[in-house]
Amino acid sequence: MVMPVRQLGLDDLCVHQVCLSGQCDFVSSLSSLVAAGIKRTALWNPMIETCGERQALSIWNDSGLRADSLCAAELFAGPDVLREMLDRADLFQARTLVLITGGLELARFEGGIDQARTYLPSMLAQAVDLARPYNVQLALEPLHPMVCGFRSIVSSLGEALDLLDAIGPADDIGLAIDTYALWWEDQLDHKLRHAGGRILNYHVSDWLPDTSDLRLDRGMPGDGQINLLQWRVSLEQAGYRGPVEIEIFSRDRWWKQTPESMLRLVVERLNVMY
Repeated sequence: MVMPVRQLGLDDLCVHQVCLSGQCDFVSSLSSLVAAGIKRTALWNPMIETCGERQALSIWNDSGLRADSLCAAELFAGPDVLREMLDRADLFQARTLVLITGGLELARFEGGIDQARTYLPSMLAQAVDLARPYNVQLALEPLHPMVCGFRSIVSSLGEALDLLDAIGPADDIGLAIDTYALWWEDQLDHKLRHAGGRILNYHVSDWLPDTSDLRLDRGMPGDGQINLLQWRVSLEQAGYRGPVEIEIFSRDRWWKQTPESMLRLVVERLNVMY
């Protein structure tokens, strides 16, 4: 088996705050990450909202952690909401703002999903224009078809690439690539090479064959069916040299474990399972 070129260390590992959202609040999630030696995270907007932005920012600034992203803005929520998310991403000095379309209930298009798709290129172009004054980069995340109705109508990497190719240069907007969302897609190596320098974020979790919930039962890397080491080979061959980001939604499994046990296994499996 071909192995990834890079040997990753803790500097290359990002653990998303949402991984601990079942066991921790905003404050204790950050302290758990720091105690485990984790240096990077992706901030989870609902946890900031619950804490309150001012208090969350003060705690964040004292943590010493780096923000690889703020998750997630919804395009269909409108420009005012996107502007608020961009403001927050800049405030917390996030490298990227992950962008999804949001569900069809936000879009309110009479023609349903077909009409919504026709508006996407112009809406994304407007989002790019809105983001220009900010220090944060937008990262469009295609999601699994199972959440097409309520999270994102962009359901494949191929769709996402076609959209981005249509709206402008690669430095205007990039991609958040998620193994859980895209592992099923065909010709992935070819599509990842085409994505190339657009890849800004790389989210990792595993697909469990006996999953109990299609959205909230993501697996720990190595526990499921995705060849995550091969994924990393493909990403590195496409030119990606950024952090590997663990993003596990696990209501009935990992969110019932202690943060310490979860984070210990994440670190132990680095370079072994992913």
